[in-house]
Amino acid sequence: MELKNKKLTDDAFASIQQEVINQWPTGKDVDFNNAIEFHKAMPVSKSFAKKLAKADKDGITLIQPRAGVALPDLHIELLSFLEKEGMADLLPSTIDAYTRLNRFSEAEEGIRASISEGRSMLNGFPAVNHGVDICRKVTSAVKSPVQVRHGTPDARLLTEITLAGGFTSYEGGGISYNIPYSKNIPLEKTLTDWLYVDRLIGMYAEAGVIINKEPYGPLTGTLVPPCISHAVAILESLLAAEQGVTDITVGYGQCGNLVQDIAAIKSLRALTEEYLEKFGYNNVKVTTVLHQWMGGFPQDESQAFGVISWGAAVAALSKATKVIVKTPHEAMGIPTKEANASGLRATKQVVSMLKDQSMLNDPHVIAECEVIMQETHCLMDKTYELGDGDWAVGTVRAFEAGVLDIPFAPSRNNAGRLLPARDNTGAVRLLDCGNLPFSKEIKDFHRERMDERGKYENRPASFQMVTDDIYAIGKGNLVGRPH
Repeated sequence: MELKNKKLTDDAFASIQQEVINQWPTGKDVDFNNAIEFHKAMPVSKSFAKKLAKADKDGITLIQPRAGVALPDLHIELLSFLEKEGMADLLPSTIDAYTRLNRFSEAEEGIRASISEGRSMLNGFPAVNHGVDICRKVTSAVKSPVQVRHGTPDARLLTEITLAGGFTSYEGGGISYNIPYSKNIPLEKTLTDWLYVDRLIGMYAEAGVIINKEPYGPLTGTLVPPCISHAVAILESLLAAEQGVTDITVGYGQCGNLVQDIAAIKSLRALTEEYLEKFGYNNVKVTTVLHQWMGGFPQDESQAFGVISWGAAVAALSKATKVIVKTPHEAMGIPTKEANASGLRATKQVVSMLKDQSMLNDPHVIAECEVIMQETHCLMDKTYELGDGDWAVGTVRAFEAGVLDIPFAPSRNNAGRLLPARDNTGAVRLLDCGNLPFSKEIKDFHRERMDERGKYENRPASFQMVTDDIYAIGKGNLVGRPH
């Protein structure tokens, strides 16, 4: 199928669907009409979209963990614990690594090993192997809405099964679940596969069931300038909206500088709404999510709580609709449910304390917003031009040309020329703008900010700063200053 940003016809979708649902035996249990009936019979409190909309209206930031284990009963136990002891407003089902690669036979072996060991031998919940009925058991066992969180380049079967299973939010996209995750998968393929995912969500919407869609904001989670993650989120939103998706949560990974992070959340929403409206998608509800710091964490638990609380403050002061919460065991591997709950409670305390405060109108935030919006407009407008008016085609060509470039991504589709580092205040700037289509004014701005840091530290602005910045938070700082 030729890649185009055009809504899939019913016939085109149906012709692909048979191939999709026959990938694994549980696919045969998917029944769209039955799934619609199941969703409509669910309590309103289980709707991700409705809970986000109410929080957005009330100016409240909801909290959500990451979590997932292999066996259904233990997974339900985990989610119930996070809901009650962690006070989570929204719940996840993080999918295991084998399922993300559609290696269902190996996921099945992991399930058997988990049964044998009496604990999870997979790093997530293998929803495809468990099938529709068990997914419904999971989503019915808790009071809160549940989202599928994964990282799957070809997520079509996973989408079919989990949506039929009662999940009311779905994460990812054809860019954000390829470039930061995979090395050799062509971008054209993931974009095409995700047209199917988005069309399925659009079909649910047309049948009266709104599924929330969340492009993955942090990307590589390592010194990603806001304009890069913004462009990806907006592109995935435009592609989703064309397929009929009507509820989108755009995300951003915390970088560490308070002003820049608040400006990033503010500008992300404004830009997403701007481009959706400009291209005729007027029926899409946009909300935002801040991902707490995605880089290296301190090993000390008390220091880790400091990082978590800082992310909570950013989410509250920027009026993000929700925040994805980290745990104090981040530096040590998969957290216990108790550690996960403690990160949630710490975050809940901070967002509750700050719910009546905002920094959206701070002059420094407004000035930083202008910078981010100018940069993002450069990327989006050039992508549109390269695609001759087609966002999907433009995305492929933009990555080929380095017009879109994600720092430290493994994908061969990615130019890898962008070199970010922190300026003297800890905001993420660019040592090397690569092939980004920035104006001379913007390039000069980045150069001046990096030279300012170099002068302060009495060293040239160089790659050493990048290395120092990557490890800084784990060592108790934000900016990687020389010793």
